[in-house]
Amino acid sequence: MKLDSYETWTEHVPLTRPYTVAYERIESVELDFVRVRAGGHTGLGCASPIQSVTGESFAECRAALAKGPEGIPERCPAARAAVDMALHDLRARTAGKPLVELLGRAHTELATSITIGIKDSAEEVLAEAEEYRGRGFRILKVKIGLALEEDIERLRKLRERFGTQMRLRIDANQGYRAADLPRLFALLDELEIEFMEQPLPPARNGDLRSISPAQRARLALDESLLSPADAERLVPLCGIFNIKLMKCGGVTPALAIARTAAAHGLALMWGCSDESRIGIAAALHAAFASPATKYLDLDGHLDLARDPARGGFTIEDGVMRLTGKLGLGVELENP
Repeated sequence: MKLDSYETWTEHVPLTRPYTVAYERIESVELDFVRVRAGGHTGLGCASPIQSVTGESFAECRAALAKGPEGIPERCPAARAAVDMALHDLRARTAGKPLVELLGRAHTELATSITIGIKDSAEEVLAEAEEYRGRGFRILKVKIGLALEEDIERLRKLRERFGTQMRLRIDANQGYRAADLPRLFALLDELEIEFMEQPLPPARNGDLRSISPAQRARLALDESLLSPADAERLVPLCGIFNIKLMKCGGVTPALAIARTAAAHGLALMWGCSDESRIGIAAALHAAFASPATKYLDLDGHLDLARDPARGGFTIEDGVMRLTGKLGLGVELENP
């Protein structure tokens, strides 16, 4: 499709609640926006690079987007994702359909988890969990990975406080070693935790070959999965792929990863960084078009003190639904 115009701009957005994961503390983000126009229609995209995972800095992302839609290098997946989702948005609007209908809908609604970062105390974890329960969420993704004994204590207190009212998932963000795996998998059974995400660094993927098939089914890989080629290699090591558009380069490669998961009987979780609802909507359309989708972790827009975009989807009691509007269904607050 020949474009009539292509433009980009950057906005600095603080977070409502800074948080800590195993390898960094995050207090604000820079969001790079893309707008394309053709034939009287507009498509929107947004980039929020994850430098600690992909190596792409905010400066590199901005510089890549400035080159135009044809000049973005492979090493800048968030920049590629922003252009890719903008072009998908434009194509669907031109076709007069929501993107999910153009791709082929497989799901109508799914519940998302909401994330609790690593805290200084169990009391802070419990207080944040209470807040999220009051907002209607029933699935918590709890960050761990700095201190195993403290992690275990906080998870036990969460289960004691909420019983079966809240589903629990844990994400170690590469924070542990192979020697910790037996205790972590035992914890999944003890506390009825749904699954564990990325306990080891990608360089230690080989250590996962020793786990049992039952354990593998409850293991999700995130930082290890950056591309469709990675997906093919990781099939024997886990039961769940965590797809993020900012890691893999957009809707197009994400759907390729989804096809690999479906072909091999793996489940999909769709995740995000701290990003505008433009990116969240793009991920949700792709998730609802993928039969292997089982889990959502699309809460990154909730961390923003302000979002330059609106629309795209709704969240009611933690359940996400698309709005049925054309393309991604999103608009800018100040067009």
